[in-house]
Amino acid sequence: MFAMVLTAPGAALRLEPREDPVPGPGEVRVKVGACGVCRTDLHVVDGELPGIAYPIIPGHEVVGRVDALGPGVTSLDVGERVGVPWLGYTCGECSYCRCGRENLCDRPRFTGYTRDGGFATHLVADARYCFPLGEDGSDVAVAPLLCAGLIGWRSLVMAGDSKHLGIFGFGAAGHIIAQVARWQGRSVYAFTRAGDVDAQRLAKSLGADWAGGSEDAPPVALDAAIIYAPVGELVPLALRAVRKGGRVVCAGIHMSDIPSFPYDILWGERQLLSVANLTRNDGIEFLKVAARAGITTHTTAFPLREANEVLSKLRAGQITGAAVLQP
Repeated sequence: MFAMVLTAPGAALRLEPREDPVPGPGEVRVKVGACGVCRTDLHVVDGELPGIAYPIIPGHEVVGRVDALGPGVTSLDVGERVGVPWLGYTCGECSYCRCGRENLCDRPRFTGYTRDGGFATHLVADARYCFPLGEDGSDVAVAPLLCAGLIGWRSLVMAGDSKHLGIFGFGAAGHIIAQVARWQGRSVYAFTRAGDVDAQRLAKSLGADWAGGSEDAPPVALDAAIIYAPVGELVPLALRAVRKGGRVVCAGIHMSDIPSFPYDILWGERQLLSVANLTRNDGIEFLKVAARAGITTHTTAFPLREANEVLSKLRAGQITGAAVLQP
C-alpha cells in the first residue's frame, strides 16, 4: 500500500510505501476509493489537536470496498462498499457509552487522528464503525458525507426547530447542510469570508435566501446559527444575529479563542452550544436523509499525491465545496 504520512506537527505529508495492513479481530481492511479532505485534517497536520502519536496517516471521510475480513467479522462482506467516519472506536463501558452518548466516550479512537486514516490506498477499520453505503453515487461524491455531512447533520439537529437558519462558513459541511435545511422547509442565510463570491454564488444556487460576509447583518433575525469555520471571532457575530431564545451551535472540533463579548448579546435566553464528534446513530439517520433529500455534493477531486497542495488550498480558503483525494 501507499500512504501520505504525517511525521511531525506541521510537517509536509510524505508519500510512503508500506506493507498492506492485516485486520485484527473485529476489523476489516478497506481499499480506499476516495477520501474527503476536512478542516479537521488541517488541525491534525498543524498539531492543533492533543495526543497525536507520530507517524500518523490523516483522513476520515473514507469511501472504499472491504477487501479483507478480520476474525469474527460477519456484519460486512468482501467487496461491499463502506464509509469509514471520524469516530473509529468507543469503549462501550464508560457512563457516556452506556447512556447512548458514545460521541462523548472517555476512551475513543478517531480515524486519521488516533488511528491511521484514509489518505492512503488501504486502511484498517473497526467493522462496527463502518457504514454500508450501497452503490448509489460515486465514491468522490459520497466521501464528504462521512464527516462534513455527519457533523453537519448533528449540528442541524442541535439547532432545533429553527425556520431562519444562519450558516457561518459555507464550505464542505455548509453546502451539504444548506440542502438538507432547504429540503426541510427552512430558510437559509449563508455567511462567508468577506468577498468570497464563489461561496456566496454556490449558496444561492443551493437555495439560500441570502448570502453575505460574516460581518454583514442578515435581513431577518435568525432562530439559530451554526458555525462551521474554526474562527472564535464569529461567535459574537452569530449571537448578535440570532433572536431572543435563539441558539448558536459551534460545530468544529477546534476553534480559535472566542473574544470577550458583552453579556447583553447572550442575554434573552440565547444558547451557545458545541458539537462533539458523532454517534453511529447519527450516521444511520443522516445517510437515510441524504438519500431522501437528494443531496448533491460539490467536489473537486485530486490525486492522493497532491494532498499537501490540497491542504494548502483549504487553509487559504481556495476550495469551494469539498476537496476529495483519490488513490
